[in-house]
Amino acid sequence: MKKEKIDQLRLNFHDYAQVIGNFCVELFHFFALFAIGGITVWAGVATGLEAFQRGGASIDDILLLFIYLELGAMVGIYFKTNHMPVRFLIYVAITALTRLLISDISHHDENPTNVIYTSGAILLLALAVLVVRFASWRYPSTRQRKRAEPLVGDPAEDIED
Repeated sequence: MKKEKIDQLRLNFHDYAQVIGNFCVELFHFFALFAIGGITVWAGVATGLEAFQRGGASIDDILLLFIYLELGAMVGIYFKTNHMPVRFLIYVAITALTRLLISDISHHDENPTNVIYTSGAILLLALAVLVVRFASWRYPSTRQRKRAEPLVGDPAEDIED
């Protein structure tokens, strides 16, 4: 009888600890998302203001704003779905490499092999987007989330409304 009570107490303690741990992790995620989103907006506004002060935006500024837009969309998607969209990370990388390529061509007399290497990297990333899109089309996620799920625990315990 005493062993059963102790074991039940242990299980109850484990359940409470799991709930508190899930709450702390989700709280950290929300604070981090708000911080990343705020910093992204701040950087985008600063870039826009600098372009206005100069009297015009360069292609570098426009591509940088696209990077901020993609980062903001990534934060929004992660906020809504709790999943990191890998495609958006690849889009950010493609845009950053495109910005680097244009900057090297227009501002520097770089070695022509750098242009070839950067173009090859952009091509590889574009192929990676195709692979990710094909994989998500061919092997879609079958489980639909109806509400926030616990980060730790048995997926069979999820309750769908």
